Amino acid sequence: MMVDIFHTKVVHWFEKNLGKPTDIQIEAWLSIKKKKHTLISAPTGSGKTLAAFLAIIDDMVRAGISGHLSDKTTVVYVSPLKALSNDIHKNLQVPLQGIKTLLGKSKDLPIDIKVALRTGDTTSYQRTAMYKNPPHILVTTPESLYLLLTSINGRKMLSSINTVIIDEIHAILESKRGSHLALSIERLDHLCKSPLMRIGLSATQKPIETVAKFLAGTANCNIINGGHSRKMDVAIEVTASPLESVMSNEVWTELYQRLETLIKNHRTTLIFVNTRRMAERIAYKLTEMMGSNYIT
Repeated sequence: MMVDIFHTKVVHWFEKNLGKPTDIQIEAWLSIKKKKHTLISAPTGSGKTLAAFLAIIDDMVRAGISGHLSDKTTVVYVSPLKALSNDIHKNLQVPLQGIKTLLGKSKDLPIDIKVALRTGDTTSYQRTAMYKNPPHILVTTPESLYLLLTSINGRKMLSSINTVIIDEIHAILESKRGSHLALSIERLDHLCKSPLMRIGLSATQKPIETVAKFLAGTANCNIINGGHSRKMDVAIEVTASPLESVMSNEVWTELYQRLETLIKNHRTTLIFVNTRRMAERIAYKLTEMMGSNYIT
């Protein structure tokens, strides 16, 4: 099925690194290739990010091979979480670099698809460089998108956008941030030469039609709902040592050892904590124990 959708080098990279695509991914790719507004609703870890991005990357690869890949920003990815934006920016480099390497080994010219991150942490120098040399894919947050829309250079860079991807759309749906983002998307749509293709990524929600209306308004939106097919294996574990309000070094040692085992036995492991400081502490300790290749 993938060979009917993508360039052979894109297929080669995906199958070599990830194996077979899921039904959700195939359905999403077909919808996005037809330039339809698309809402992908599925649990965490089900491949939603590549479901949204791979069809777009394939279009850029084909444009690059034919010599028609412009030096303009055509895709903006918006995440309500700055940390997630940072992760996406890093994770996109993996398929882009892999596909570029495969193209370089063939008769096709290597394609340099550029990705840039714009958040509140972006320096003035980086912002200026971004305006002078626009990325093909811009990764940002709702607030930074709003600021771009209020500046002359920002609007100039965004005017060539044809696709907007909103991640974790369920997290802001009912908040003031969601209303503010909805206004920014409409402003962006008005700024661009043609209507934007809108792609939303959401955890499983009910009613999913409400999320689709937030994404596309009154326009038709193709809903890809994978929430019902996910099998779950849930377990609650506690340390052998008794838990107290202040955890002892003994408890922390048990916890770290258990986390190390789980991480090594699974392809992807998400660790949720209450604070950023705690996340940094655990990440530091696990990196110390396991090495940086395991922890992001």
